[in-house]
Amino acid sequence: MSLPIDDIIDRLGGTEAASRLTGVGTEAVRKWRQTRAIPSRHWAAVTAATGLTMTDLLTSSAEGVSISGTAETMAAGSVPADATAVLVLADGTVFWGRGFGAHTSGPPAVGEVCFNTGLTGYQETLTDPSYAGQIITFTFPHIGNVGTNSQDLEAANIAARGLIVKQDVTDPANWRSTQALDAWLRSRGVTGIAGIDTRALTIRIRDGGAPHGVLAFPVDGRFDLPALGARAEAWPGLEGMDLAKAVTCQQSYHWDETVWAWPGTPRRQDAPCHHVVAVDYGAKRNILRCLASAGCRVTVVPATATAEDIFRHCPDGIFLSNGPGDPAATGAYAVPVLRAVLESGVPLFGICLGHQLLALALGGKTYKLARGHRGANQPVQDLATGKVEITSQNHGFAVDAESLPANAKVTHVSLFDGSNEGIACTDKPAFSVQYHPEASPGPSDSHYLFGRFVAMMERRQRAPAPVA
Repeated sequence: MSLPIDDIIDRLGGTEAASRLTGVGTEAVRKWRQTRAIPSRHWAAVTAATGLTMTDLLTSSAEGVSISGTAETMAAGSVPADATAVLVLADGTVFWGRGFGAHTSGPPAVGEVCFNTGLTGYQETLTDPSYAGQIITFTFPHIGNVGTNSQDLEAANIAARGLIVKQDVTDPANWRSTQALDAWLRSRGVTGIAGIDTRALTIRIRDGGAPHGVLAFPVDGRFDLPALGARAEAWPGLEGMDLAKAVTCQQSYHWDETVWAWPGTPRRQDAPCHHVVAVDYGAKRNILRCLASAGCRVTVVPATATAEDIFRHCPDGIFLSNGPGDPAATGAYAVPVLRAVLESGVPLFGICLGHQLLALALGGKTYKLARGHRGANQPVQDLATGKVEITSQNHGFAVDAESLPANAKVTHVSLFDGSNEGIACTDKPAFSVQYHPEASPGPSDSHYLFGRFVAMMERRQRAPAPVA
């Protein structure tokens, strides 16, 4: 027997009657409808009031297999008929679904479960190194319908530990596709789960913060739910975790490919005006394309590069890339380098993790956001002009604006929660933003920042040499 949540509430006599008969608040009953799931703590009251069995509740959902329960109350034999994968959160909550991509072999993927609100660009999102240590919930239901290709990679490998989607992945229907998402994920050892009530999961993250979770898609279909829950609970989380070293390049290299101009092929920057050293904390390729398109010859160096390594290239400017993990942990080796860079007077531009590291180098502090900002529709206001930009973002930490020194002014703020989105030094040629001006995926409202960086380098080149 499988009853939708609405039918169970109707059997109880509606919202008010369900509240009275089960002893829970009317708001809790409304949330049952909204999330399409009845939390396990209410099961005993519901079965007593309706005559339904625990099995009925285990197999009841608007989507058939997207069921919320706990590992303690779901025995191994209670796996829904068409469920082949499961997401288990650290508090024991269980979401059943249908697996795709790579089967889990050995310990299943564990990470922070976050959500991304972007409508396009799932391949770019999955290959964004900033998602290292995270399992991505896509709120847009149609993930996989345009397939994958070799041109939309933002990095060579997938840093995310898994993905969660609502609809089953369909065959691709796009002229640029060369491989279906399912096959592409299998070839890279990444697991996905479909059939999840992503709205319910997103509301849970919104209301309670990003939980730790384990995603399992075993070949034999056997699930040890208590063990999976224990694995999720034991995972230490992103705070204090330096992940930049895991995703950075291993040695320096040069980049000259510019931003694409469809339908033509990518072009090369063969007449650069400036030389930029980009410190790779988890850089996306489109960042490097934007720098090349702005007239820069780009040399990329690893996250662990010393000040001497950077200055050996005689840069006109230094760029600090995006990246994953806790900025305070990465800052243990990055901050001394950045302080030397600031003292040199070489123009500096940072984004995302690079923004946070600049703030730390200036003496500021960072903190963990409860939910983070991830998507391509994030409104940010430029305080100097009053202009609002729609930006692409992906970060779980933020700069504490109150901790910044007097020589660092706030330039941008989030219109979602008021958190810091940009700073600039008043006494040095350095600035940074929390969001992704290169987008990919996302809007191009903020491309002007690369021009601002170039203008900063030009001013320094035109400045008269100091008198000996």
